[in-house]
Amino acid sequence: MNITTTPDDRTLRLADGRLLGYREFGNPSGHPVFLFHGIPGSRCGAELVTDLAGARGLRVIGIDRPGIGLSTFQPGRTFLDWPHDVQALADALGLDRFGIVGNSGGAAYVAACAARLPERLTFSGIISGMGPLETPGGLRTLPLARIDRLLVRIAQHSPRVACRAAAPILAHRIDPDRPGVLERMRREMAPADVKLLDQPRIVKTLFHDAAEALKQGARGVTWDLLLYTRPWGFRLDEIKTPVHLWHGEADITVPPRFGRVIAATIPGT
Repeated sequence: MNITTTPDDRTLRLADGRLLGYREFGNPSGHPVFLFHGIPGSRCGAELVTDLAGARGLRVIGIDRPGIGLSTFQPGRTFLDWPHDVQALADALGLDRFGIVGNSGGAAYVAACAARLPERLTFSGIISGMGPLETPGGLRTLPLARIDRLLVRIAQHSPRVACRAAAPILAHRIDPDRPGVLERMRREMAPADVKLLDQPRIVKTLFHDAAEALKQGARGVTWDLLLYTRPWGFRLDEIKTPVHLWHGEADITVPPRFGRVIAATIPGT
């Protein structure tokens, strides 16, 4: 395995030949923390916390998931493939132990690492995390259009078919260059979050993050999203390491019902 660098970005060549893209923020000599982005998202979203990370002595490493940003698409991947990629990157960087944090759609990736790599973790955290879709009443509370609910049903039986059908729809929705995208974001966010869109730096970062998510097209982001329509491949009650949770009660995108189920299911959380 070898690492290739540009002025800001780096890629790791994995054992199977895929590239894994990442970018570092905060204090280069600080405590290492891998940040698992939401959906859509990329390694670049970690820029939002770079000042805070530096002040707290943290070395934050944002990673692109397969098919997103600089990372090679991985056909048929599951949540449980992710710990292997994280472990490979940690080994390449010489990190025996590290923290992990995931927001929104990054939640299952934190849970997978907590279940499979507990001995490597100094802490785990989930912020406004999406939970298993079989959460009682969970699907009903998600703000999904009729076409989205149809795609969920298709994905539960034929994920590849659903991915092909959903990719152009998702690409159109999250395209940062599409007219009116900022106004749509305002309509779909909780009031407290909408205030953040008054800050140009945050908007610029969010748009750059979305553009990087679509760098290779929408297939990677779509597969990332549709994984949540199916069983995760492991049980949350298998996790034996503590996971810290934060979830806003006013969250619209990911209803707090999911956070409560995660908190009630992971032992000691």
